[in-house]
Amino acid sequence: MALFPSEQWTKEFMEAVNASDLYRDAAADWEGDVTFVFEAEPDKGVNEDVYGWFDLWHGECRDWTYGTDKEKGESAKFVIRAPYSRWKEVIKGELDPVKGMMQSKIKLKGDMPTIVRYVKASNELVTLASKIPTEFADEQ
Repeated sequence: MALFPSEQWTKEFMEAVNASDLYRDAAADWEGDVTFVFEAEPDKGVNEDVYGWFDLWHGECRDWTYGTDKEKGESAKFVIRAPYSRWKEVIKGELDPVKGMMQSKIKLKGDMPTIVRYVKASNELVTLASKIPTEFADEQ
């Protein structure tokens, strides 16, 4: 079981993305890297902001990194950030990320109409994340 957030969880997510025919079809003409920023919540075991960066291109993840490199994390075409507990809600299927962006529960740096246009691909990413056997930092 992979700890969230962690490099292992991020790797398993990337592998799930690359194995998904549904994602490949839904994001067939998507072009742009995405960073998920898991904002620190020290009281929940996440002591600093961490970045999961994904090079998403035409339905596959060509490369990825995980870590605390703010410069690389913030340089993506799309930066999606939220506190750890919000990401936990997304992974557990309790919060739709696009609705979360529209409600300002999740912050987006990038073009919102593009995100909305690829809502099927976004939903598949959430489905894939929810299937990863996950241990959450505040539940250890």
